[in-house]
Amino acid sequence: MAKVVTMGEIMLRLSSPGQKRFVQSDSYDVVYGGGEANVAVSCANYGDEAYFVSKVPVHEIGQCAVNALRRFGVNTSYVARGGNRLGIYYLESGASMRPSKVIYDRAGSSMAEAELSDFDFDVIMQDAQWFHWSGITPAISDKAAELTKLACEAAQRHGVTVSCDLNFRKKLWTPEKAQSIMKPLMQYVDVCIGNEEDAQLCLGFKPNADVEGGKTDAEGYYNIFKAMMEQFCFKYVVSTLRESISASHNGWKALIYNGKEFYQSKRYDILPIIDRVGGGDSFSGGLIHGLLTYDNQADALEFAVAASALKHTIPGDFNIVSVAEVESLAGGNANGRVQR
Repeated sequence: MAKVVTMGEIMLRLSSPGQKRFVQSDSYDVVYGGGEANVAVSCANYGDEAYFVSKVPVHEIGQCAVNALRRFGVNTSYVARGGNRLGIYYLESGASMRPSKVIYDRAGSSMAEAELSDFDFDVIMQDAQWFHWSGITPAISDKAAELTKLACEAAQRHGVTVSCDLNFRKKLWTPEKAQSIMKPLMQYVDVCIGNEEDAQLCLGFKPNADVEGGKTDAEGYYNIFKAMMEQFCFKYVVSTLRESISASHNGWKALIYNGKEFYQSKRYDILPIIDRVGGGDSFSGGLIHGLLTYDNQADALEFAVAASALKHTIPGDFNIVSVAEVESLAGGNANGRVQR
């Protein structure tokens, strides 16, 4: 059983019911989630020893967030307590040609204000096989950016494989600020995960692809993957390729490069989408488990893409699927027949 560590912010998610708009809603559905927390849940569901590093307030809402992780087997012993608030985000789920919308209310959260004294990264990284973080964590505050660097340094000292999902969020920082922080952090990263927009805004690489037009031909990524590998010495460069036909209908596949060979996954036609939030995180969780489990990058990528395709059918941030369910879909069983 591999020890997988993720670090980031878990938030309270308030979603307008069904496909209601914010202005129509007089109640909200409550779940908890956040990039690296979602990855930890995925890994725990696959049987990995998943640990989540974060800070939450001492009060009951902070405990609710911790309980949400514990429910799915995530070890929360590295979650510090203190600070003033749990970050919140509001979600309005789109449909057809109307896109989903997210509003953040997370400034001054416990994780954004966390101190180095809240964590002993050498203890946290001891006996770990994998450490995962995303670009959201250093984006929430300068303190969190410094914590990310210190965690990566500890992971490197302990020989831990480090993955990063670039995850650019324009509501949190500018491309200029992102690149000033993210580029130096890439020296610690073994597995770089990101879509076409993330690579451009976080690292300054632009693939030859029409993102807005939904045209994500993998050919446009080959040269950019090679350039990223050359500049940052990654072991793997990975990208999801999302065709946004509408808010309810996406094409979904991925591409991986190990410095020698490219591999493109099979494509999934996802219709209807129930909840696409956390889709990228479920891909990262599937990729981590896949690379820890399978002997080749092709099998690892197929597992990750199948896992994330399934996530699009599940409400909430977390991807609550088993290894058997993912392997069944990756093996071609996509008919959705009732299992009796």
